[in-house]
Amino acid sequence: MKIVMDSNVLLVVIGKKSKFLPIWQAFLKRKFQLIVSEDILHEYEEILLEHTNSTIASLVMEILLESLDVIYKRVYYDWNAISADVDDNKFFDVAVVANADFIVTNDNHFNEVKKLNFPIVNIITAQSFLEMVALL
Repeated sequence: MKIVMDSNVLLVVIGKKSKFLPIWQAFLKRKFQLIVSEDILHEYEEILLEHTNSTIASLVMEILLESLDVIYKRVYYDWNAISADVDDNKFFDVAVVANADFIVTNDNHFNEVKKLNFPIVNIITAQSFLEMVALL
């Protein structure tokens, strides 16, 4: 399974006491692949440094940079599918390029994408993905 993970979800999956920790553990056990772009990696690093400490941020980034289950994609076309927060388009665009199974996000701005006839990108919450991961 290939997913694009919004940065708001990355933050909640790495917490030791988070109910979403099984998502991170499933990733570490190679149960799914994470699709990223350079822009996404930069946002991950920025958000991690802002909301955790530098040690945790470095560790998570090192895992992402070294993992065989991180797929790097270059985006050549901007769909501009999300007008409510244009910064979220980087996640949508990479999901289209990679033909991702899901974008996992808790951000309501992605609801705009659900109205599109093309391209079709499935948007699910961290809770829904947690339930899927439990079945893997």
